[in-house]
Amino acid sequence: MSLPKGLADDVARNLVMVANLIDEDPEQAYAYARIALRLASRVAAVREAAGFAAYATQKYSEALAEFRAARRMTGGVELWPVMADCERGMGRPERALAMAGEPETQKLDKAGQVEMRLVAAGARRDMGQLDAAIVTLQSPELASTAVHPWTARLRYAYADALLAAGREDEAREWFAKALESDKDGATDASDRLAELDGVEFVDAIDDLDESDEIVEAPAADETDAAPGDEDEDEDDEDDRV
Repeated sequence: MSLPKGLADDVARNLVMVANLIDEDPEQAYAYARIALRLASRVAAVREAAGFAAYATQKYSEALAEFRAARRMTGGVELWPVMADCERGMGRPERALAMAGEPETQKLDKAGQVEMRLVAAGARRDMGQLDAAIVTLQSPELASTAVHPWTARLRYAYADALLAAGREDEAREWFAKALESDKDGATDASDRLAELDGVEFVDAIDDLDESDEIVEAPAADETDAAPGDEDEDEDDEDDRV
């Protein structure tokens, strides 16, 4: 709203493209984010979008800089977990853990606190502290039977940590719980379960031998000749003779 209408429309179009492409084509989304950033670098939403686009392309240092800029403009704490995860991406898990213990974490809503817990557990794993990662994920949110948007990811992370620690039976149980709550297919819990059960998926296309040929069915006018057509063809041949 702070931009002239024409400029605001241009910025909005680029932000829409970022949102549409960030999952399927993050590099292209990043390119659109850079355009928006050149047009309106003083708009918090633009800095945030640029941060997520950089994060999606694993440009963690750049993403962190954009998130910090957006946070300075808004004063909010919503970006705190992803900022901590950027620290992990930059090879500084100890910094991510420190952020998990800072006052900003207590100001997050429930979804943000769960996200921060996931980041902290990931940092523990980065540091080789598997048991601590498991304990970090154990929480009332994990034990709850209620399903929230973050439930599948939390259960999946717990199952994955258990498996990494060699607790396969427990891991299978929690992968199954993750699958049960994963209505949007946000995780590959079904594949992990199949792997634990020894099920192997084979692409039928890969099984086709290179020498195999796929024969197309003849066109209808080549095979479905009307009764008597063959006789007519013979008569025509006799006439030519």
